[in-house]
Amino acid sequence: MRVRSLFLSDMHLGCRFSRADELFQFLGRVEPDRLYLVGDIIDGWKLKRSFYWNDTSSFVVRRILGMLKRGTRVYYATGNHDEFLRPFAPQTLGHMELADMFIHETVDGRRLLVIHGDFFDHLTKHAAWVYHLGDRAYTAALHLNKWMNLARRSLGYPYWSFSSLLKTKVKRAVNFINDFEHFVARYTTKKGCSGVVCGHIHVPAIRQIDGVDYYNCGDWMEHCTALVEHVDGRIELVDHTWLAGEPDVVDRDLDDTVFPVEPAVAALVASGPGVLSVPPVAKAS
Repeated sequence: MRVRSLFLSDMHLGCRFSRADELFQFLGRVEPDRLYLVGDIIDGWKLKRSFYWNDTSSFVVRRILGMLKRGTRVYYATGNHDEFLRPFAPQTLGHMELADMFIHETVDGRRLLVIHGDFFDHLTKHAAWVYHLGDRAYTAALHLNKWMNLARRSLGYPYWSFSSLLKTKVKRAVNFINDFEHFVARYTTKKGCSGVVCGHIHVPAIRQIDGVDYYNCGDWMEHCTALVEHVDGRIELVDHTWLAGEPDVVDRDLDDTVFPVEPAVAALVASGPGVLSVPPVAKAS
């Protein structure tokens, strides 16, 4: 299905809990004119601890490269887990642009700030070791997710996210998410935009916050969600089952896109992190 824009964040390729299989199938059913990668696409934190890269992660990257070859414009906004890319931003390579944030104009003229969101997380900015501790706790919850869902699958039950439930029940997590959303909304207003597309907190959403259209892509570890801008300007939150059963609109990417994905990722991750500060905004061309 052809769409005007597709927004994806928090794939965490290189993490053992990335649901790259579902993502690969999803990407095969959609043809965007513009693809926004809204941070944490490659999980440099996990790869630096222990390098893990499976074939499906390479297939996802090759599918995105296939979109580039067919004329899709790709905008990559960096996140905290792929901060190793920040020294290279801003950068334009053909139909692909790399920056820390973009401004997207919808077909009906609205200006949307596109940013991962970690710049607004004071834990990341002022006490990174605390955030890494939280990352380890989240990893433990994902381990529990895995074993619980193996049991559920054997009993014929669908996927269910224990870690997602924790985020809605633990008071400190709820307060953090609420503070994050309002901080992002205020910054969006300062930038003269009517809406924002972000990720980072793994909580998919479409709602109004302080007069700002707030869109969160979600993630591809628990929710498997994305934002789609249709040709009429309508923005929809979809999950990996969207268009399920439809044949792949592309099935040739693995054959005609030759690129040594794993060595390239290893070299980039080894290059080191960038500097964490609120960057200038790039306007999507």
